[in-house]
Amino acid sequence: MGQLILYIATSLDGYVARSSGAVDWLFTDQDYGYEDFYVTCDRLIMGRNTYEQIQSWGDYPYPDKQGFVFSRTIQQEQDENVTFVGVDLASFVKNLKSQYGKHIWLVGGAAIAKTCLENNLIDKFILSIHPIILGEGIPLFLPPLPTLNLKLENSQAFDTGLVQLTYQALYSCSHLH
Repeated sequence: MGQLILYIATSLDGYVARSSGAVDWLFTDQDYGYEDFYVTCDRLIMGRNTYEQIQSWGDYPYPDKQGFVFSRTIQQEQDENVTFVGVDLASFVKNLKSQYGKHIWLVGGAAIAKTCLENNLIDKFILSIHPIILGEGIPLFLPPLPTLNLKLENSQAFDTGLVQLTYQALYSCSHLH
């Protein structure tokens, strides 16, 4: 059974993209552990907005992974790389986690992350914090959120100023999934 991992880049002030969806501020000068993480996952989930942003980049970057896009509006669209899902997100993810496989990458966005947090589904957070304050944009998390204690598993500072933090979610025993 794989873990659901939110692996995402964010600005110091908690934004994952500019208001336009642009991520031109992200560092691309080195790997920052991405390849090591990527091979641990065989499935990924994302929301429609994240999917559309990724599609705007050109070639789909995850063709070797089973992808699921959650949307209330595009369930009928066909894409060889992903399956569009319109059913209850929490139930779907619980079922996905119960299946044998590697980890599941929660690519984004904020609404998907919020629902997963509210249902105690995210097992690990890997946040790559870029040394920039955007001032506004698309937030990493949409309030309100439930309180969740985290245990720091790893921190790594890079010479570019990027800091990557890995946290394990500490759900109370009564809320374990």
